[in-house]
Amino acid sequence: MNYNWDWGVFFRSTGVGSETYLDWYITGLGWTIAIAIMAWIIALTLGSILGVMRTVPNRIVSGIATCYVEIFRNVPLLVQLFIWYFLVPDLLPQGMQDWYKQDLNPTTSAFLSVVVCLGLFTTARVCEQVRTGIQALPRGQESAARAMGFKLPQIYWNVLLPQAYRIIIPPLTSEFLNVFKNTSVASLIGLMELLAQTKQTAEFSANLFEAFTLATLIYFTLNMSLMLLMRLVEKKVAVPGLISVGGK
Repeated sequence: MNYNWDWGVFFRSTGVGSETYLDWYITGLGWTIAIAIMAWIIALTLGSILGVMRTVPNRIVSGIATCYVEIFRNVPLLVQLFIWYFLVPDLLPQGMQDWYKQDLNPTTSAFLSVVVCLGLFTTARVCEQVRTGIQALPRGQESAARAMGFKLPQIYWNVLLPQAYRIIIPPLTSEFLNVFKNTSVASLIGLMELLAQTKQTAEFSANLFEAFTLATLIYFTLNMSLMLLMRLVEKKVAVPGLISVGGK
């Protein structure tokens, strides 16, 4: 392909104030990281609770968690985002509606919507990973804890969850990376994260190939760095004989 690459475009002025196109990418990356981290905090916290609920002997409790997983896992993320951004605010009490629609900056309201949406969507996936990790443990673990007089909350908190988390670090890493990639849906409700800034750069500069190549490199570098970091964590906390590390 006879194409003259122009990487210097990222250091040129956008024509908006004193910003360069590279500044747009930095801003977009900041929004992407902020969305992903906040959504992951929600997903890991709520997903752990629901994962525990799915393994308790109470059918009502486990049934509630199962219903949550089936609903959020089987409705497309984009549909959920539109529901949270366009529909849910209209269902709030009038005072909260006014605050959300009039007092909040549009960027802030979009940020809150996508964080909640992505967090709750990923919660269903984390829940299944936590459930699988708990059920993978030998049943003797729980029996021994009961014999020592532990109550059910103590068994989960002190015995089962610490070991389950070590087993499920690889799939949790995959879910964490997916959160970063799924932040791209935020561009559809006007939040200028990395993908939105990339499209804006391509439109303003007319350098389509350079714009999307840089975005690809940023996503790749970010995800590879996170994956390598989680592999180090996995090796550090692995339980000998319970989980293999590095394929050994």
